[in-house]
Amino acid sequence: METIDLRPAYTIPRLLKGNWQIAEDHSDREFDVSELMEDLIAFAQAGMTTYVCGDIYVGVEAKLGRFRQLYKDRFGEEAASNVKVFTTYVPYFLEEENLRNHSYADVEKIVNRSLERLQQECIDLVQMHWWEWSIPGHVDMALYLQKLQQAGKIDKLAVTNYDVKHTKEILDAGVDLVSNTVQYSLTDRRPENGMVQLCLEHDMKLLCYGALGGGLFSDKWLGIPDPARPAFENVSLDKYYRIVCDFGGWGLFQRLLQTLKDIGAKHNVSIGNVAVRYILERDQVGAVIMGARHALHLKENLRVFDFSLDEGDYRKINGILAESTGPNGDIYSVDREENRDALEEPKTEYVDVEDGKLMQKSREPVTVSEPYGHHIAQSY
Repeated sequence: METIDLRPAYTIPRLLKGNWQIAEDHSDREFDVSELMEDLIAFAQAGMTTYVCGDIYVGVEAKLGRFRQLYKDRFGEEAASNVKVFTTYVPYFLEEENLRNHSYADVEKIVNRSLERLQQECIDLVQMHWWEWSIPGHVDMALYLQKLQQAGKIDKLAVTNYDVKHTKEILDAGVDLVSNTVQYSLTDRRPENGMVQLCLEHDMKLLCYGALGGGLFSDKWLGIPDPARPAFENVSLDKYYRIVCDFGGWGLFQRLLQTLKDIGAKHNVSIGNVAVRYILERDQVGAVIMGARHALHLKENLRVFDFSLDEGDYRKINGILAESTGPNGDIYSVDREENRDALEEPKTEYVDVEDGKLMQKSREPVTVSEPYGHHIAQSY
């Protein structure tokens, strides 16, 4: 397992365990708690000792708190001390009036709630997400969290889905940011439009999600006709299908998959391994977040450390990327402009691949809470 220091003596693995997929309303899957705990333990035992979540991921902080206690009981205090949980602070999501009146008391209340759920006295890292730039207050949020950091409730501060302009505003206010969690993949290279340079100037790293496109970067989707609309088995696939459309469409994406397949065959690795390795080798990338509902593919995922891309590999990949039409702009810009977050909810009629064929499927409605599909509205 490759590792990297976000700050001196603050080491993380270069693969992080994402946990959006274990949220209780991410899809219609029901979780066996014992199996889930064993899966989470398997990741830590393999060296993926950092877990990423959000305070609005349904039930996830509490699950990670339970896991961490179980890990301590089974392997001891020293082993448990190597486990980190990064949580995202999202104030009053899609509640504009409450966001306008966002206060220090709100921040302290939600941080205390996260501490209770995670069964920690200090959160390892808090990532800030301000979801509506037209509403002022994101710098105040950062300063409130800095105050809680100084009080010992938070170790490190970071941001997620922040663009260059607003990241600079927090940095200029004197807040030390160690990272920005961003969508970064072969189909979404928006971090290269200024964020990489800003991170270089301020000793920040990029923690990258979406490198596998929710699972689209796989043999499963190679040679499959265009599903034609974002209605997949889960909202992750819906999200990244929209990015594929921005990238240049399903046809160009299929050519990219075939190129990755050919490169993978040369290195004896998978399409997904090549896609992740490409991101790990980009400037200022600290780690890739690997979202997974279970540990079945853990051994395969770790093969990203068994090889490096050579000049010929880059020439083939860059030939495809040269034809890409987007997405353009800064971090998360088109997502905000089109309010894509509000579109993410499981569909009753959806598509999936079985035996190499695109299949139309149906299911009972997946119960979620408005206004956001996979993030249940929490009471503050």
